[in-house]
Amino acid sequence: MQTIDSYVDKMRALPPVPRIVPQLMHLLQETDVDSSRVVKLISFDPALTAGVIRLCNTAYFAAGSPTVDLQDAVTRLGFQQVYRLVAVASGAKLFSQSQAGYGLEPGELWKHSIASAVAAQLVARKVGENENLVFTATLLHDVGKIVLASALEGIYVKLLRETEANQGSLMEAEKKLLGVQHAEVGGNLLKRWKFPPSIVSAVWFHHNPQSAIPHHRVASCIYLGNMVAHFMGHGFGHQALAQRGRTEAMTILNLPPDSLPQFMIETFEQLRLVESLISGK
Repeated sequence: MQTIDSYVDKMRALPPVPRIVPQLMHLLQETDVDSSRVVKLISFDPALTAGVIRLCNTAYFAAGSPTVDLQDAVTRLGFQQVYRLVAVASGAKLFSQSQAGYGLEPGELWKHSIASAVAAQLVARKVGENENLVFTATLLHDVGKIVLASALEGIYVKLLRETEANQGSLMEAEKKLLGVQHAEVGGNLLKRWKFPPSIVSAVWFHHNPQSAIPHHRVASCIYLGNMVAHFMGHGFGHQALAQRGRTEAMTILNLPPDSLPQFMIETFEQLRLVESLISGK
């Protein structure tokens, strides 16, 4: 069996775009952010520059005459909205391809990731956690599947048989067949990309929130966001989500058992707006 590091080492072709996200997160943690630094960071990516200006000029956000200036667009939108756009755009580039090793068509992993992130952000808002941090961590929670997809491509049928025969989770089948599972591989990758320890730990243990201490609340938000996405039909695979951590996550966040349906309703409403960040519609 290969180690976590050996799987990640093979993926040198992964796009470096998400590195802008931790840099932007670091900037936004400052008490008095200089907007020119934010603009400079975004301006190195033409696609992000165009996306910020396009979003500013949509009917939802437009105020007065349209702009063609990035500095003006950032000022009009505000840092938090710009950050969300950067995170979503970076995630779209990562997750839009097919992942044959998991039997996923193009866009399936992206749809699941964005639905999970929107749901987890709503959970974070409810329990008083950092919304941007939770949104980003959840958006990237399945990045390890991109790394493992090629290794699973030749044994996908075996993966399905394993999950169905033992009624276990996808994570358990990965561990048995490959010696690693996608959450720990994803955490390893994000650590290399210099994401904050809170995101690394929460992604690494998003199927086992209690093990993410002291970041178990963020991990619990990811777990519940992941669950809401599956309940809404934005899921994939056989036995993809182990249900036994649900009570643990709800207890950690002190949420009542009947709160998930409301999160589903709010996620459905918010998902259209977030998707518009990419489509420009």
